[in-house]
Amino acid sequence: MLTLSTRNQMAIGLLLASLMILTRSHHFASAHNLADASWAIFFLAGVYLRSAWPLPGFFALSWALDFSAYTWGGVSDFCITPAYGFLLPAYGSLWLAGRWYAKRHQFAWRTVLPLSLSIMAGLTLCELFSSGGFYFFSGRFAETSLVEFGERLIQYFPLYIESFVFYMGITIVIHALFTLMVQQLNARSTTTG
Repeated sequence: MLTLSTRNQMAIGLLLASLMILTRSHHFASAHNLADASWAIFFLAGVYLRSAWPLPGFFALSWALDFSAYTWGGVSDFCITPAYGFLLPAYGSLWLAGRWYAKRHQFAWRTVLPLSLSIMAGLTLCELFSSGGFYFFSGRFAETSLVEFGERLIQYFPLYIESFVFYMGITIVIHALFTLMVQQLNARSTTTG
């Protein structure tokens, strides 16, 4: 199981909030920005942060960034519909998937299977809630069908997976480097002490 000090969790929480602010700001700027990290942020919050309190904070931050983008940033409010509420269970699915994985985490190769399962489940549920909610309940589509929804999934879901995998890859490398560094420091202190 993954255990971190309160101080480390606070640092990770601030880092994740900063990453959301930086990457969700693509609403305001050009194509030079990083891809939206929101999906990875909710998953990683579930993995690294023991308390559930950051979850509503990340919900509020994502809403505030979206609200400011269409209110003051000149971004279209096309996605702000009654279906916007489906982002709560979508992001919550990622957080719960991360939480499930955190209980199974070990710094060993055998943790790759639970990590992969939690990622696949979290991503799938998030996509079904967010895209399905928007497609069927936003009022932006005159006629809806499961066939058309399936075509939209095939078209858009890989882009979200790509962004998620990009951020997870960076996180895995950083996590592995820190873990190895701590293990080496502990081994040195054991042999010298």
